[in-house]
Amino acid sequence: MESWLKPLVDIVGGVLSGYPLVVALLGAGLYFTARFGGIQIRALWHSACLLRTSGTTSGISPFQAFATGLASRVGTGNIAGVAVALTIGGPGAIFWMWTTALLGMASAFVESTLAQIFKVPHPDNTFRGGPAYYIQMGLGSRKFGIIFALALLFTFGFALNSVQSHSIAEALEASFGWERTWIGIALVLMTAPIVYGGVRRVARFAQWIVPVMAIAYVGLAVYICIVNIEQIPGMISMILRHAFGLEPAAGGIAGYAVSQAVLMGVKRGLFSNEAGMGSAPNAAAVATTRHPVQQGLMQMLGVFFDTMVVCSATAFMILLSGEFMPGAAPEGAVLTQRALAAHVGNWAVVFTGITVFFLAYSSVLGNYAYAEVNMDYLTQRPWILNIFRALVLLAVMLGAVASLPLVWSLADVGTALMAFINLVAIGMLMKYALIAWRDYQAQRKAGVAEPVFTHDVLPPEMRERLSKDVWRAERSDER
Repeated sequence: MESWLKPLVDIVGGVLSGYPLVVALLGAGLYFTARFGGIQIRALWHSACLLRTSGTTSGISPFQAFATGLASRVGTGNIAGVAVALTIGGPGAIFWMWTTALLGMASAFVESTLAQIFKVPHPDNTFRGGPAYYIQMGLGSRKFGIIFALALLFTFGFALNSVQSHSIAEALEASFGWERTWIGIALVLMTAPIVYGGVRRVARFAQWIVPVMAIAYVGLAVYICIVNIEQIPGMISMILRHAFGLEPAAGGIAGYAVSQAVLMGVKRGLFSNEAGMGSAPNAAAVATTRHPVQQGLMQMLGVFFDTMVVCSATAFMILLSGEFMPGAAPEGAVLTQRALAAHVGNWAVVFTGITVFFLAYSSVLGNYAYAEVNMDYLTQRPWILNIFRALVLLAVMLGAVASLPLVWSLADVGTALMAFINLVAIGMLMKYALIAWRDYQAQRKAGVAEPVFTHDVLPPEMRERLSKDVWRAERSDER
């Protein structure tokens, strides 16, 4: 069946996730940047400061929700995907990756703020929300909410988790010679207690694994940049020259080289940080916070960290290594391993294997958290949720031992479908986020240290669409 189904899926995925999706996501980012007055620049420092003030609560803290979203964003694509973008798109792809992230931060703010505004209480004393919820509540369309939820369940619950476990097994087999079957069994045993503990346990685990993972990888990149600091200006200049076609291209086709740099940079940025795709809002909604904008700003910061910090770390280590060869065959994690080995020695092969494990494993947990939120949207029957959890574990096991070309292709279609539905929704519901942002700014200008959002900030016809158990004035101190 795969022999005829995969080419068909590739065609559909190529259309949906190619230039149409790139134009839609960049266009949305530009629009939201203009409407919110360059919020990603104006509020970047404040969003970083929020990390220090978002401690524990009776539910899931804003930082735990931030870490859960970051766990899914930061995955093997930050190591292997950036290497592929460089080998296909050239150094110029990095500039367009940065551009995409800066624009996508505005989209991430809007979708995550909406997820908070339209969240609903959950029996486990947390919240649920995300695109499926704000599509139904804000736009009155249960049908499109279900379509989005089903697309996310397949893509993040099964397809991408299979891909992540495949990456783990591949890296550990290459680094340590371990058999994939045993790696798969170990992954299932490690994942089961956390996913059966629900979103709350995922959030608590992500709270510590993501910082550890990030500090180790980015710390090594900082060390490499310091050691090679005299090469940094030349590297930045090379990135800019290639981005705008000012560098002679292989074969002399400068226009084609620039188009490849733009396409690969944009796609690497978009599919790494997920801004506008409707995935991270599922994590943003579960937090207990006093104002929706707080979580919107923190998820916006997640986009910055994923692309501007982690993806850039990979790119810099490769470009400073001398291992990068323009026009060479596309390479993924192998190129990153060679680059690290050139900088610090052969122990980098083991380090890369361990790093891939932490990046991919945290993504498995973050992806599951997204999927559980959407399973709750479809049904809250415990026995169905437990069956779904078992199927997720099966996908993790199969991913470790099987070839996944069809799964990758189906995942492309699923993420593209999610993105198109979500972009339309957040464009139509942007006015809610705009009112919340202006309310947040007004309170801060008035000297309020921790702004509080209540439903009466909205006009009567808008506040009626919110859950009756959230954002009520008399319960504002619990939000």
